[in-house]
Amino acid sequence: MTVLIIEDENAAARRLQKLLERIDPELQVIGIIDSIEGSVEFLRNNAVPDLLLLDIHLADGASFEIFHYVDVHCPVIFTTAYDEYALQAFQVNAIDYLLKPIRVPELKRALDKYRRLNAVPPEIDYLKLAKSMGQEGGDKRFLIRVGNQFRVVEMKEVAYFHTEDKATILTTHKGKRYLIDYSLEQLQEFVPPAAFFRINRQFIVRLTAIAEMHATSKSRVKLKLAPACKLETIVSTERSPHFKRWLEGGN
Repeated sequence: MTVLIIEDENAAARRLQKLLERIDPELQVIGIIDSIEGSVEFLRNNAVPDLLLLDIHLADGASFEIFHYVDVHCPVIFTTAYDEYALQAFQVNAIDYLLKPIRVPELKRALDKYRRLNAVPPEIDYLKLAKSMGQEGGDKRFLIRVGNQFRVVEMKEVAYFHTEDKATILTTHKGKRYLIDYSLEQLQEFVPPAAFFRINRQFIVRLTAIAEMHATSKSRVKLKLAPACKLETIVSTERSPHFKRWLEGGN
């Protein structure tokens, strides 16, 4: 396994390299880079490593900027002193998020996770998996990764789905937000049509999550959702006639 370390603190980078060698002597660290600029140059001009260990705050900015300049196709383990970036991290190939100071057991678990995931065929039918998790004729549910753990969210817990920064987010009635591996088009195939409606390109909402409706024109309706969403939720013009029939219980 080849690993690229991106870390701007030399002592931390060397310690991380020693921990890796201690856990797996056959593992090969192919480079240690301390900046966004250097990382982009390396990833553009060298073979893609099997795994990337990436600190969030680098000498010349936040490491998330790397993903704006180059496509990173390998899995990423974030190594950072900050816990507030976990959601953003899992939008860019992250398989784990380790808080400093990094210890051997935590790093070993992260490497073991990489090996397990790498052993799974890359083409996984997540939609089929989600459908199979529900009993026949019963409620569907979602398998969601939260940090190092997985949890199941029942369909009845969902208030709405929406897309944000190219990610799909599930929001529960209690206001919990989770990243999920489905597009809205896929979700439309198995959410209960009597309970959920796609109001526009960005939102699928549950009827019981609509707190208020306000007409903004003859054909457009603005919704207030519960729990609240910071994004504007307006039923698109082309969807409005279908929305009204849906409210009335029609198809």
